[in-house]
Amino acid sequence: MRPPSLQILSVESTFGNNGWHCELLDGRDVLRASFSAHHTKIQLHAQSYTPINALAVVGECPLALSAAHLPYVLELLCRANKYLNLGSFEFDLERQFLVFRITNIFEKERYDADIVTSMVHCAIAELDRITPYAAIVQRTPRDLLKDLDLQRLLERDDLIPPVPGDEDDLP
Repeated sequence: MRPPSLQILSVESTFGNNGWHCELLDGRDVLRASFSAHHTKIQLHAQSYTPINALAVVGECPLALSAAHLPYVLELLCRANKYLNLGSFEFDLERQFLVFRITNIFEKERYDADIVTSMVHCAIAELDRITPYAAIVQRTPRDLLKDLDLQRLLERDDLIPPVPGDEDDLP
């Protein structure tokens, strides 16, 4: 079994400095962690690709879909991806999981803690943001699916979780 790389150890250090519990998978440059977000619980893993100094952060949560609902959720994710600058949504068909993936290539072997932290925050926030929209599609009766306007659904801002710290700014 090979020892963890300097890259994944720098990610583990960043998690620790943020107070995030994680576990390093034996023999692999992968960390696993769990987060409770506003709308859902997120399983997250961070994987270092040491030969190219890249880090992928992947957040996921389960979403069981019927065959009738699947095309609508896939379209929802495609529409949401059009507005993203960083990362992308996916759907794991075999496991029925919503997925958000973000990757960065670093200059140095020790990954920048601020960038790693931002990647984790981004994965959690984006997956937490899309979950209620996907749940609406999931709960829509089959006979009403073709009437569902996915673009208008994505424009609803009442489903977006509050930004941490903004709750204090409310009147």
